[in-house]
Amino acid sequence: MSAKQRPRILAVDDATDLLALMAKALGPDYEVDTAADPGTAIEKAFADPHPDLILLDIEMPEVSGFEVCRALKGEALTADIPVIFLTGKADAQAQVEGLQMGAVDYVMKPINAAVLRTRVRMHLALKNQRQELERMVAERTVQLEHTRAELIKRLSRAMEFHESAAVGNRVVRLGHYAKLLAQAAGVKPEIAEMMMKAAPLHDVGKLGVPAEILRKNEKLSAPDWERVKRHPTLGAEIIGEHDDPLLKLARQLALTHHEHWDGSGYPQGLKGEAIPWGGRAMAIIDAFESMTTTQFFRDAMPVDQASAEIVAAAGKKFDPKLIEAFKKALPVMKKVRESYSDALGDMVNLDFAPKAQAPAPGAAPAAAAAATARAKPAAAKPAPPRKPAVDVAALARAAAAKAKK
Repeated sequence: MSAKQRPRILAVDDATDLLALMAKALGPDYEVDTAADPGTAIEKAFADPHPDLILLDIEMPEVSGFEVCRALKGEALTADIPVIFLTGKADAQAQVEGLQMGAVDYVMKPINAAVLRTRVRMHLALKNQRQELERMVAERTVQLEHTRAELIKRLSRAMEFHESAAVGNRVVRLGHYAKLLAQAAGVKPEIAEMMMKAAPLHDVGKLGVPAEILRKNEKLSAPDWERVKRHPTLGAEIIGEHDDPLLKLARQLALTHHEHWDGSGYPQGLKGEAIPWGGRAMAIIDAFESMTTTQFFRDAMPVDQASAEIVAAAGKKFDPKLIEAFKKALPVMKKVRESYSDALGDMVNLDFAPKAQAPAPGAAPAAAAAATARAKPAAAKPAPPRKPAVDVAALARAAAAKAKK
């Protein structure tokens, strides 16, 4: 194993003889770096590459190891580094405090080299196992999300075959339209992605309507129309109720995309903002796709005519604010329609999102601010509060900012 591949250990203690002992005991198996004061420890903890494990003395003259640990655990770059405290005091309460703030173990002084090596080896192995499990979970999650997206596509495609003999790129268009409208409305990026994945399922309830009714080219009779109007409720039943956010959204779109802003829609006659946001957005997308695509009972309408009719229905069928978003998204939606025209066959995985579009205020999840650490006395006996001679939390924040550049 090359030197670069060996785990890096950072040993922190104000006693130089103990630093030398730890370096000698661990040197054959690890890259050992040392620090004799909190400031140097913070600097080296944020250095690249970061330590794989930190050995940290508690009883240092100016700043306790607890304060250093608290500062490191308050920064994302160093929060996951295992910390083993070194102490000469077998104080149970202090050990509990250290473990609660994130330390993984204690090694008692005077240090036994064999015990130190065993503890370090054990905690590095646990860290490696945890990282491997996290990697496997992340990989499996990606696979499951891909599989789920494919199942949604296939179920949507099945609905298309049921409704029409001429299946084209409707599933793909709907997804891109929904994402573009959501982006123009200023929602969070993850919501726009979910809209793209869930939108193709909005009409899945039509699987419960006889194909001969869906394919009629004459005006539907009253009984037939009542059967068609059941498809939002049927779609919600087909998708079911789930804790999964994507399937929750898909069910919402299926159930509410025929509700109208003025309350004249179906199946529940919801009005205004009582209609879930996703349903209000899907109503516009569904109308645009239906009006600009040739169907059994109607030829495709020119895009400009269809969009004009949709805009004119603001405040009646559609949410006026979302109509403004629709007008912003329309130029790129036209591009999607041209590129995914049914004559082109089954094209997939093109990204038509505007490259220069700035995220809406509040769209990105807020980054968690680093916690500012307050000092606590490390001694077993009660001691009056003291202000740290070195503000290790400020040092940690500065080191983290420098490391991110």
